[in-house]
Amino acid sequence: MCELLGMSANVPTDICFSFTGLMQRGGRTGPHKDGWGIAFYEGKGCRTFRDPNPGYNSPIARLVQEYPIKSCAVISHIRQANRGSVALENTHPFTRELWGKYWTFAHNGQLKGYRGLKSPSFEPVGETDSEYAFCWLLEQLKSRYPRRPANWPSVFRFIASCAEELRKKGVFNMLLSDGNYVMAYCSTNLYWLTRRAPFGKATLLDEDVEIDFQRETTPNDVVTLIATQPLTGNEQWQKIAPGEFALFHLGERIL
Repeated sequence: MCELLGMSANVPTDICFSFTGLMQRGGRTGPHKDGWGIAFYEGKGCRTFRDPNPGYNSPIARLVQEYPIKSCAVISHIRQANRGSVALENTHPFTRELWGKYWTFAHNGQLKGYRGLKSPSFEPVGETDSEYAFCWLLEQLKSRYPRRPANWPSVFRFIASCAEELRKKGVFNMLLSDGNYVMAYCSTNLYWLTRRAPFGKATLLDEDVEIDFQRETTPNDVVTLIATQPLTGNEQWQKIAPGEFALFHLGERIL
């Protein structure tokens, strides 16, 4: 299996603290040593780092931890390979363009029969069930909405119905973003946490690191994290029920 990490914020925010905790699970405190990746949205652009090597000792991961890239939407993933070899093309997150927007996707779980998922407009580059599922999702969107839609909550409800179909093929925990919204769909395990004023201290579970968010934020900041398993031990994470989805916009849960 793999682990997911996402962020939605109302102001550009760095994810260095949480990302540091996740990377420890990439081969040191967890078995997810077969690659890692992270995508930051900046305006209409998407800055992505991916590496098929273990995250806990990756020089590229260290750069991301020490270089505070700020974003309102982030998707990250650490991989334990089960479908496809350990290779850069099989490393999440995956990104494709649709309606003039970059869509970013990461998946935790295993699917059966995924090679039967047809997506004439979006061809997988690698071998993973995850990328096949992502291409199929985008194909469903393109077919349902031939033109760029206007009602985005309705679009994500449709995506949730597609995710339910994929869940029938196995375990399908997913994070998806178009840069404005961050969507989480839960098949087995996904948790979320919103930080807002009054901010306090947080301590990582996988590394001896503590941060006082009151010193790092303003009273108006709202930041939500989504993770496969809680990353901190002194905060109240909320579990998404299996078969349900959560949609976040600028740090707030809206669906």
